[in-house]
Amino acid sequence: MGQDHIRYDILAQDALRGVIRKVLGEVAATGRLPGDHHFFITFLTGAPGVRISQHLKAKYAEQMTIVIQHQFWDLKVTETGFEIGLSFSDTPEKLVVPYNAIRGFYDPSVNFELEFDVPLAEEAEIEDAEITAYPVSHEAKPAAASETPKSGEEKKEGSVVSLDAFRKKQ
Repeated sequence: MGQDHIRYDILAQDALRGVIRKVLGEVAATGRLPGDHHFFITFLTGAPGVRISQHLKAKYAEQMTIVIQHQFWDLKVTETGFEIGLSFSDTPEKLVVPYNAIRGFYDPSVNFELEFDVPLAEEAEIEDAEITAYPVSHEAKPAAASETPKSGEEKKEGSVVSLDAFRKKQ
């Protein structure tokens, strides 16, 4: 299989994070959840941009799941994340969560679930530690002999294929 230079996996995850952004934006605009909808959002507490109290960070060192249902306030939605007020053991807390920190989003009222590939902090550190830099040579290298057409040969161009042959006949 060829190498994915477009990175469809990242594009798809960004698009699905857009679903969360839109849904939370609608809730922020109305101030309430429609119908029986409610959300479970799991995020990494140590991810860049996450802001939670030291008490919550100590209790949820790696990840945390919040429920957005009846009691929440000050929901603010931006392009990069959301901010929300929730109560934990009768203590009001303000949380700031970037979308890139979210590992899961679930709405049990309609059985809708999204999961994201977000490495834990230790995994990210291990990946970063394995990166090795090599010097880059800026010299131009001659093209390989097989890439240049021989004298007398024509250079092959890409061909155009009609898609009509593959369409279903009606």
